[in-house]
This record gives sequence, C-alpha cells and structure tokens, in this order.
Amino acid sequence: MENIKGKVVIITGASSGIGEATARLLADYGAKVVLAARREDRLQSVVNGIKQNGGEAVSVRADVVSSQDMINLARFAVDKYGRIDVLVNNAGIMPNSRMNELRVEEWEQMIDVNIKGVLNGIAAVLPVMREQQSGHVINLSSTAGYHVSATSAVYAATKFAVRAISEGLRLEESGASGIRSTVVSPGLTNTELFSSITSPEVKAMASQIGDLGIAPSSIARAIAFAINEPDDALVSEIMVRPAALA
Repeated sequence: MENIKGKVVIITGASSGIGEATARLLADYGAKVVLAARREDRLQSVVNGIKQNGGEAVSVRADVVSSQDMINLARFAVDKYGRIDVLVNNAGIMPNSRMNELRVEEWEQMIDVNIKGVLNGIAAVLPVMREQQSGHVINLSSTAGYHVSATSAVYAATKFAVRAISEGLRLEESGASGIRSTVVSPGLTNTELFSSITSPEVKAMASQIGDLGIAPSSIARAIAFAINEPDDALVSEIMVRPAALA
C-alpha cells in the first residue's frame, strides 16, 4: 500500500463504523487522516487511538449537511497539510420505513445527509483538487443503490443518487483534471445505521439479520485498495456484501 503513504485523506462520518475503520487502516498505511463527524468525543477517541499506534490524525467537528462546515473542514486540511488527496464521503443515515408510514421528516433527513452531504463534501474539495490537478473522491453508496426493496424506497433513492453523482464526477473530471471518482457500495455491515430506524416493523426486520453483517474493516480494505491504485488506474465501482446474504 505504498501509494497511500503520505496522502492527506478527509473522512466524514469518522466517529464510528466504516469511517472509523477506514481512518485506522489508512493511518496504519501512512496516510495523514483528517477525521470529521458531529460527535467530538468519539472523534478524539479515534484520533488518540491512531496516534498511540504511531499514525497521524487530526479531527474537526463537522456536519455534512452544512456546506459551511464542509468548507471549513477542507480549509483546515489545506492549512494543516497544504493539500487534499482524498475525500471519503462516508457519512450516512438509514431510517427505513414503509412509504405509507409517512415519515416525511426522516425522508428529508436522508436526502440532506446522504445526497446533500455528499455534494457539500465534493463542493468543498473540488476547487482544491482542480488546482492541484489531482485528487480522489470516494463516495459510499450501498447495495440498495442497485436494488430497491420494500421499506427502503427513500434510502435506496439517495444511494442511487450517490452513484449518479459519482459517475458524473468521473466523466467530468478524470480526464480534465486527473481527479478520480470511486463509488463503494457496502451490503449489510455491522455499523450504527440501524440505530436511526424508528419504524417498529423495520426494527424487527433489522434485528433478525443484524448478526449477518460484515465487519466495517472489510469496507475499509476496499477503500484502501481503490486509493492505492496508481494514478493512471481508476477503480470506479466496488461492491462488498456478506457471503451469507449473497
């Protein structure tokens, strides 16, 4: 993983789950990781753990829904390290429910975090990466971004959108500015995603399959693989799912 060493990597949703696992793994490979999330105490704990293992990490409290927070995050990374090599747009929520439950506020939250949050991240780093004429944006979609199931309509819509945004970015930037775009789509993973579910029916469904999820480290390794590829190679899509549910 020599191509990861020394790269400045921003990771959103880094206080737990896939974001935390990715931060720890990339730091182990020598990346300088800039961690962002809303929970400052959890962020600091991750940073401390990375430093204890000899890695380099800093953190910034940021909400991906706030475009200004994301701009401030990008500025912090540039002020600290002089560049931004990778953005991992990982933050996301999944309060699934049936459409007829009319949980409109939760629909809006998913749109804000899962779609607008991705766009805010891209908007914050794209000018820096274009000036560098290099960079890599990795957006976390989901297997739900390929297949819609009952109770997942809105969540799936947001993850379809992430795939579209990633592909558009690839088409526009990979040749013009050398900026790579990758979409990573996890299947069921042992993270805190289920904690946002309020629908009793979906909670019951989640409790039956929760133990079948794969470890966040599996997704972290996929992200590391995409970053490590040489600049003339672009890994545009990766899907990782539990063997038990394949």
